[in-house]
Formats: sequence, structure tokens, C-alpha cells
Amino acid sequence: MENTLYYGDNLDILRKHVHDDSVDLIYLDPPFNSKANYNILYKEISGEFSDAQITAFEDTWHWGDNAEATFKEIIDTAPAEVVKMMTAFRSFIGNNDMMAYLTMMCIRLIELRRVLKDTGSIYLHCDPTASHYLKILMDAIFGVKHFQNEIIWCYKRYTAKSNRFQHLHDILLFYSKEYNKIFNPLLEDYSEQSGKMDSHYKQDENGKWFRWQKRVGQEPYKVYLSEGVRMGDWWQLPIINASAKERLGYPTQKPEHLLERIIKASSKEGDIILDPFCGCGTTVTTAQKLNRNWIGIDITHLAINIIKLRLKGMFGIEPKKDYKVIGEPEDLTSAVALASQNRYQFQWWATSLIEAKPYGDRKKGKDTGIDGFIFFMDKGHEVKNCIVSVKSGNVQPKDIRDLIGVLSRENADIGVFITLHEPSRDMIKDAVSAGYYRSQLSGKDYPKIQILTIEELLKGIKPKIPNQISPFKKATPSEGIQFDLVDTVE
Repeated sequence: MENTLYYGDNLDILRKHVHDDSVDLIYLDPPFNSKANYNILYKEISGEFSDAQITAFEDTWHWGDNAEATFKEIIDTAPAEVVKMMTAFRSFIGNNDMMAYLTMMCIRLIELRRVLKDTGSIYLHCDPTASHYLKILMDAIFGVKHFQNEIIWCYKRYTAKSNRFQHLHDILLFYSKEYNKIFNPLLEDYSEQSGKMDSHYKQDENGKWFRWQKRVGQEPYKVYLSEGVRMGDWWQLPIINASAKERLGYPTQKPEHLLERIIKASSKEGDIILDPFCGCGTTVTTAQKLNRNWIGIDITHLAINIIKLRLKGMFGIEPKKDYKVIGEPEDLTSAVALASQNRYQFQWWATSLIEAKPYGDRKKGKDTGIDGFIFFMDKGHEVKNCIVSVKSGNVQPKDIRDLIGVLSRENADIGVFITLHEPSRDMIKDAVSAGYYRSQLSGKDYPKIQILTIEELLKGIKPKIPNQISPFKKATPSEGIQFDLVDTVE
């Protein structure tokens, strides 16, 4: 099985690309119906916070034609137990946002059960917004008898004034498909109050703890303490703080240690791990680190872009060479189709072709003339800026002159203009007239304004940038990776 990233609706991807009984472990952290817009707020290379935000996704669901059609499909095709439960939900909840959310989740959970092996398990990550409904839904789809644990993940964080107790935990619903699931008991270290501190216990030459046991008529013999305490269903793990090396700034990012526990407990090396809402890719990178195979699915090119950068930064692996990426444009025709569907998705994808850090206020629709940044190093380790501008519509000389103006305004050194359509002669003339940037480190000249078409980028042509700095820091798999991003929720 080749590791694969999929761009698209996970329901379609599951039905078209993932076979029955083919996955060993599923972890999903779906939106919680919190009715929030999740944004990524960038830091500049200087460390200053930027005002520019990109909306990663909207955690909002509404009852409408799509929800009604999906509900009808469930009634027509789902097992009787599921139909009864969904009908009862609708009678109790009504046609509202929560019912739309549960309908969306139900049809996907049915598909996830289909692709799971008989020895497989599923961990559904949720919070109190919908966890009570989701547990009943999981009972109907996977069976009450296959419920294993309700795991409580506790954490500490900054708390605000409130007229209720602070919310400081998430819930993970652990179900198996059948009885013969893979499960590897995990051990925690003993506490200071445990037997290790008992005066009766000593350490042998290998550092293992033991005590002497004596029975009537026998010589004393050693009784060794086990390596640790079997892990329970109450996990206290820190959230990703602002200084954590693995912090990406992606909304809803979960810590690697959380995924490590799940993957180690319910899979073995070489197994296939699936995350149908993979976001910034913590499941994918943790599976890679633990020598598992993986499938990641997400509905934004922003997420796919971040995962590709993260995999390269942590493991030095690249798309097409070391793993597959399905759903991204492969030719000019599909690029044109993406641009016509969603210009922001097109811009995220286009910037990923040159490993540029995406930029822009997607929420307010503000056009700063900047769609991405590339940073490069020059003499004296001075960091320089290259501004990236992406255009999916008709282009004209004014666009080049505008980019020259943005370079002056931002005190940038090079500008890359990515266009879906061929540039005119006047555009090329204006770009050449902007002159060159002389690298003090190499002594070479680089065009100050560079025009690249999507067709050229798809052929592997890259902008001419001296000593380009990656938007991520190199890291060992155990350390994780740090992006210059922070997250906000509005």
C-alpha cells in the first residue's frame, strides 16, 4: 500500500478509493458543530504577528437540500438499527443545524465501518457539543457490544471568567469492529506513591525493581515489579502551547503524544492508519514516525499544502516521489477547473507549487496584492523577502506594475507573478524593466519581477530565488516541526 494524501470530500474519497476491510485503525477529529470560523494567523519572518488571516474551514452546518438528500440516502440504504436511530434523532431534534451535523457524520461513519478490517478499531475525537449524540450514533453503527472505552483527555490551559466550570477535557470514543481487535496494552510509569518507593523493593544490577518473597519450606526468591501501570481511560496530556516545537498554528491541531498513544495501542508496524479529517496532518506524520502506512483526507488545499511541507521537514519525503497526492490539479485543464470553482483554493494550491507560505485576509476579502511569501538568505545571514502574487483570471500590464508597487511598499526584493494565462508582451516588458536583484552572497543577478505560468510550474520550472529559506524548520521525527504560525478562533 502506498501512502496517500487525498484532496476532496472524504465521503466521495472513501467510496471511490478506499476498499472494504482495508484499514487497520481510524482516527477522526471532525468539526464539532461549534459554529465557529477557524482561522490561521501568521507571524512575519521577524516574529511580529500579522493581521492577515486565512480561514481554514467553517465549522458550521445547516439543514438544507444536501442534508435532506443525505438523510434520505441513510433511510434507503443503512442498516435497520441506524435508520431507527436517525429517525428518532430527527423526531427529537428537528430539522436544525445539529441534525444536519449528525446526518453528515452518520453517512461517513457508515463508510468508515465498511473500510475497517475486522481486527480494526476507530477513535472518534469529540467535545461536549455533540459527544452525547455521537456516542449513541456510534452504538447504532458499530454496535453497543463493540464499545471499548470513553477516553477522557485532560489538559491545562488559560481559563477565562465564566459562570460555569471551565472546559478542560476532550472525549475519545473507542470502538472496535469485531471482538478480535488489535490491542497493545500501554504502560505508564509508577508514581512516587507506588511500590517503587516501598522500602521492601530494591533494584538489581539492571535497574529492575524487585522484592524478596519467601514461602514456607522454600528459599527466598525475587519477585519483580512489572515495567509500569496499565494505562487507564483518563489521559492527562498537555495541549500544544505557544512555544511547542510541533506547533503549526493550524486550528484544532492535536499533540503528537496523543496520536502516538492511539496508534501504538491499536496497531502494529506496517498497518494502515486512516484520518478522514486530517487537517494539518498530525495523524499522518505520527503514523510515518511509527512505521505505519497512512491515508489522509482533507477538503482544503491549505491543509494538503501544510502536510506536504510538514512531511518534507520531518522526514525529507516529497509528493509523487515518496507518496501519492490525489485530487490536486495535474494539468492545465484541471487547474482551470479549480480556479473556476474556488479562487482561494486555487491560490493555496498554486503557492504550494513553489513552496511559498500562503498569505492573505480570506475572511474580509481584503486584497493586499500578496498571496504568498518566499524568504531567502543573503550576505551576513540577512533575511530577504520575495512576494508571490497569484492571478487566476485575465491578466494585464497593470498587474505587473501593481506588483512592483507592492515590492516597494513592503520593502521586498523579488516578486513572483503566477498566472493561469499567458502573459502579454507588455507584461513581460514591464517585468524586465524592473531590473535585477544582485545577491551579495553569490554575486549573481536575479530578475526582480519573475512571471511564471501554471503550465510552466506543472512542468517543474521554479522561480530563480537565491538561498531560499524553507517556511518550516528542519526537525528530527521525535522533535516535530515548528511553523511560524499561531492559531486563533473567532
